[in-house]
Amino acid sequence: MKRKTKFSSMIVILLVVSVAMFGCGGGQPAQTPDTVDWLANSVWPPANHHSVGLEEFAANVGEATDGKVNIRVQTGGALGYSGPELLRVVRDGLVPVTDMLTSGVAGDEPLFGIVTLPFLIQNFEEGRILSDIARPYFDEAAESKWNQKILYIAPWPAAGIWSKEPVNSIEDLTGLKTRTYDENGALFMEAVGATPYALPFSEVYSSLATGVIDSVLTSTPTAVDGSFWEVLSYYAPVNMTMATNLVTVNLEEFNRLDAETQQILIELGQQMEDEMWAKVAVLDEEMEAISNENGIETVTPDQEFLDDLSEVTREIRENWLRNAPAEARQIIEEFNSVVGR
Repeated sequence: MKRKTKFSSMIVILLVVSVAMFGCGGGQPAQTPDTVDWLANSVWPPANHHSVGLEEFAANVGEATDGKVNIRVQTGGALGYSGPELLRVVRDGLVPVTDMLTSGVAGDEPLFGIVTLPFLIQNFEEGRILSDIARPYFDEAAESKWNQKILYIAPWPAAGIWSKEPVNSIEDLTGLKTRTYDENGALFMEAVGATPYALPFSEVYSSLATGVIDSVLTSTPTAVDGSFWEVLSYYAPVNMTMATNLVTVNLEEFNRLDAETQQILIELGQQMEDEMWAKVAVLDEEMEAISNENGIETVTPDQEFLDDLSEVTREIRENWLRNAPAEARQIIEEFNSVVGR
């Protein structure tokens, strides 16, 4: 009996040592008190500028922390998340780090919808001004309500209309079947007499090819990602809105890091944010040029058309603000003061 007890004890000890050495997760490296191994989710294709930026951020973090924080990026929606649920996914620790469309999660956090209010901003510079003013409010909401920390905010180029027929007026928008990426975009298309379709990006190309939709409201990098020139012919850069993405980390995971490592992530996040904003205007030109080279014709809207679009969407902005959190009114008041409107 004593021999059996000794043998059982040895087995237990060996199992404990084995788990300590190798971990227990399908060959994943075991985390030690001195290292963390985080998965980072991106729903965008590998060549998309947000995926590229996240890969660069992960590499910078690994280098700056001497491997203490290892971030492994999974692009193209490989982890199975489509986007609108990502605030909850990070909150619950299902994925420690993710890139998410700011307005795409506004169904859970209404304040984030402010980013894509139609025709609130008029150029890239104003987009950055709005983002910087909103950032402290976003930080507070993310940390106090959603158990996560924003590492950086990165922009998309402004959204335009990609279509099979040229769009030069509101009348040309009437009757279109348009893929939109958030509620504000859907309200915009409804206001001009079009029908919005909330489709995941993975279904856009096939929906265009089969006639389920005949147009897309989005930015130039998405058009290149989707090879729109194979199924569409025209691009109207109406600059309806300028979306952004949040890159966040689960707050409990972040708080496990020592203060020095936390500060490294904060500083690298700020650097990446500045870099992404600096690149976006050039990126927009490059992506439009690629689209043009492949057969897309750019139809530049005249001022009358843009004024009409701003007027027809005024009620959307006013209605949103009427029901928005108090912080939203503070953000817009400060934004209008800074830009002189």
